[in-house]
Amino acid sequence: MPEAVHGTGRRFLREHATELLAAGLLLAMAANLISVVARKSITIDETLAIPSGYYYLTKGAFNLNSEHPPLPKMLAALPLLFLPLEALPPDAAPSSNSAQRTVVSAQQFWQTNRAHFREIFFWSRVPMVLVTLLLGALVFVYARWLFGARAGVLAVALYSIEPNILAHGRIIKDVHAAFAYLLFFAALHLYAVGPTLRRAIFLGFAVGLALALKFSVALVVPVVLVGAITLIACAPRRGERRRTILTQLVVAAFIALFVVNASYLFRHQPLILSDVAWIGQIAPSSPTSLIAVLDVASVLVPPYFLFGIISGLTRNAGDHQLFLLGLYSTKGWWYYFPVAFALKTTLPFLLLTLASLAWAVRRAIKQETKFLMLVAAVAIYALAAMLTRVNIGIRHFLPVFPFLFILGGALLDRVLQARRRSLALAFTALLLVWMTFEVVRVYPDYVSYMSQITLRRPPWQCLSDSNIEWGDDSGALAEYLQARGEGRVRAALLGGSVLLPLYGVEYIDLLSPPGNPLPETRYVALGASFLNGSTVPGWSEGSGRETKEQQRNYFASYRERTPEAIIGSIYLYREQ
Repeated sequence: MPEAVHGTGRRFLREHATELLAAGLLLAMAANLISVVARKSITIDETLAIPSGYYYLTKGAFNLNSEHPPLPKMLAALPLLFLPLEALPPDAAPSSNSAQRTVVSAQQFWQTNRAHFREIFFWSRVPMVLVTLLLGALVFVYARWLFGARAGVLAVALYSIEPNILAHGRIIKDVHAAFAYLLFFAALHLYAVGPTLRRAIFLGFAVGLALALKFSVALVVPVVLVGAITLIACAPRRGERRRTILTQLVVAAFIALFVVNASYLFRHQPLILSDVAWIGQIAPSSPTSLIAVLDVASVLVPPYFLFGIISGLTRNAGDHQLFLLGLYSTKGWWYYFPVAFALKTTLPFLLLTLASLAWAVRRAIKQETKFLMLVAAVAIYALAAMLTRVNIGIRHFLPVFPFLFILGGALLDRVLQARRRSLALAFTALLLVWMTFEVVRVYPDYVSYMSQITLRRPPWQCLSDSNIEWGDDSGALAEYLQARGEGRVRAALLGGSVLLPLYGVEYIDLLSPPGNPLPETRYVALGASFLNGSTVPGWSEGSGRETKEQQRNYFASYRERTPEAIIGSIYLYREQ
C-alpha cells in the first residue's frame, strides 16, 4: 500500500509539475507582496479609495470617487466589514462637487476610525494581492494554451519578479485593469476559435468585468464590436450560421450589462443636483441633450456608471502637471509611455520585450492567429495610452504587461528548444537571476524603482508622480522621525497631510502660500516629485512663464544638498 501511494504521488507530481511550479512562483510572489504591505503605508489615492469602497458597501453612496468604478474599491473594503469601524453619513453638501464630496467623506472616515488605521491599511490591500495572484494564474493558463506548459511557467516567472507588478500588485488602483484586459482577450480568442453559447457567456462576463473594473479598459467595447462584425461576416466560410453567432453575441451583451449593474449592487442611484450642474458646465452648448441621453441610458446601466465615464474623459482632456527627463508639460508627450517603460523595467526584461515583440510581429505578418491576437492586444492599448494626456505613471500601462510576459515566456521556450541546450539554459537562467537580483536590491521600494538605463540618476530627475512617489513611504518616515524624538516635520509630500498625522507626526505644509511664517523644525521632508518641481502648485491665477519657473524651482536649493536619509521616495534634510 505505501508503495502504491508513493507511486500515485510521483505520478501526480509528474503530471502536474508545471502547475505546481507556477503555483510555487505565485506563492513566493504573494509572500513578497504581503511583506511589503506590512511595511508600507497606503498611497494617496487609496486614502480616497478605501473610504469610498466602505461607503459603497455600508451606505450605498456611489456618488463618491465616481471617476473610478466601485467594484475594486468594494473588494478592498470587504474585509473591513469584519472590523469594528464606524462610518458617518457621507458628505451631502448640496453645492459640493464629486471631488470635494469624496475628500470630505474620506477625512471623516479616517478621523472616526483613526484607532484602527493600521488594520485598515493591511486588510484593505489583501484582496488586491489575491487579484494579482489571479492575474498570474491567468497568465499561466493563457500562455500554456497558446505555447505550451513550459512557456506558461516562464511567463509566470517573468511576471512574479517584475518590479512594476510587485509595486502595484498590492495597491487598490491598476492591477485589476491588467487582469480585466487579459481576461477579455483570452475570452475573445477562445470564442473566435470556436463560437459556442458557453463561450459567448464567458465573453460577455469578461466585457462586463472590464467595464466594472476600470473605465479606461472600456476600449474593449469597440474591439468586441469589430470582432463580432468580423465573425458574423465570415460565419458562412467557417461553416457557421450567422443567426447563431448573432444570438450568442446578444446573450453576451446582456451578460455584460448584468455584470455592470451587479458591480453597483443593482442600485440606480440618481445623480445629485451638483453633479447634474457639473455636466452642464462641461457641455455648455448642449447640456439638456447630454442629460437627456444619460436619462435614457440610465435605464440599462446605473447613472453613476455613466457619470464616471464622463468624469474620466473630462479628466483625460484636462491639463496635468507632468515631468519627463527634465521636461515639463501640461499636455503630455506621445512617447511618454515607451520612455517610462524603458526607465521603469529591468534591463533584461526590456531587452527580452524588444526581442519578443519583433519575433511576434514577424509571425503575425505570416497570419499566425495567436501572434496576431497578442500583437493586436499590445498595439491597441499602447496606442490608446500614447494618445492620453494623463502621463503620470507607468501604472496606466500595466494592461500591456501580461501580454509581454506571455510573449517573453514563449520566446524563452523557443530558445530552450535550440540545439545548444546548455547555452540556452545558461542564457535563460542569467536573465531570470538578473531580474531577481533587481527585485532583491530595491526591496521594498518597488514604486520608485528605476532601471540601470538611467545611469544611476536620481529618480526625481527622470520621472514624477506615481512613478516615483505615491505617499506609501509616510509610515517609514514617521518611524525615522520618532526614533529621533521628532513629532513634527515641515514637508511637501503626496498624501503626507493625511497619512503622517495617523502615525502621530504633525505635518507642517511647506507649500503654504508665501508670507505665512512656518514654525521651525529639525527636519524638512520632500517627496521626489516635489523636489523636481512638477507637483508644486501655484498661488496665483497667473500662468505666465515667470510663475511656472517659480513653481518648478521652488525647492531648487535642496537639489544640490545631500539628504540625511532617503526613505523610499522621500528625501529628508536636516535643518538644525
